[in-house]
Amino acid sequence: MTDARPPILLLGPISPRVGERLAAAGFPTVRASTADPALLPAEAASVRGVAVHGAAPARLMQALPQLEIVASFGVGYDAVDAGHAAKSGIVVTHTPDVLNEEVADTAIALLLNTLRELPQAETWLRAGRWAKEGPYRLSPLTLRGRTVGLYGLGRIGMAIARRLEAFGVGIEYHTRSVRAGVPWRHHPTLLSLARSVDTLVVIVPGTAETRHSVDAEVLEALGATGVLVNVGRGSTVDEAALIDALSRGVIAGAGLDVFDDEPRVPEALIALPNVSLLPHVGSASVATRAAMADLVADNLVAWFDRGHALTPVPETPFARKAAG
Repeated sequence: MTDARPPILLLGPISPRVGERLAAAGFPTVRASTADPALLPAEAASVRGVAVHGAAPARLMQALPQLEIVASFGVGYDAVDAGHAAKSGIVVTHTPDVLNEEVADTAIALLLNTLRELPQAETWLRAGRWAKEGPYRLSPLTLRGRTVGLYGLGRIGMAIARRLEAFGVGIEYHTRSVRAGVPWRHHPTLLSLARSVDTLVVIVPGTAETRHSVDAEVLEALGATGVLVNVGRGSTVDEAALIDALSRGVIAGAGLDVFDDEPRVPEALIALPNVSLLPHVGSASVATRAAMADLVADNLVAWFDRGHALTPVPETPFARKAAG
């Protein structure tokens, strides 16, 4: 006989589909909008699993004495204290793979928007300026003849690289170690990569190591025709240095889906004419977000039914201890 289903805390703006899937599997749920332990409902004390979209800090885990698993909605889990979870025997899961293609599509779209000024051209048309003033200006930049550097070559980075191959551009990359089985040139440092390419696509997680790693020196190395695209984490780019570089023509343009203090975007960045800005929509399609929600729920079901999570993060490769 199986145990009664344990309660699951649904935390933050988690997709309603997660709760629907868990309810269909017989799990009772408790809801909270914030990770502040003081604001958790009384029922939260008995939860053994958390489904979260956003932050799950150590203080939250400490406030849940029966907690076994934190299932995070997203491939990046920098807002979840995986280090504390590892020390406490709590497994953390995320949602890799199911969003790779969507985010890679977004990266390519941002690159093309930035180079060819497609959003600006559409605005020109919608404002009636084509009919009144004539064609939109010739785009000063093109993808033709470019060499693209990938800062990060994980699952999403590989999906971006495959798309770039079809465009016939040069591809190089920087990761901490050489990735076996790929034909592209590896650079041991980000600065070396930036000096070698004219286009930099950032797809690394937000960590202490990567914070503001795309700094003034890296941007200057890209050169006056350089373009930056970021679909990883906003914290990776020094936004003040980027605004300065774009304003002074140190680089030619940038396409950004992520920002350092989301959803607050610096007005100085918004005001620039040589940027393409998106509100963190890299994986934001109905189909992909549904797949992510399913994986969150499937991780929780697998943990309590079979004792193993489907996609644990590397810090917490745990198996569930038998009850009693």
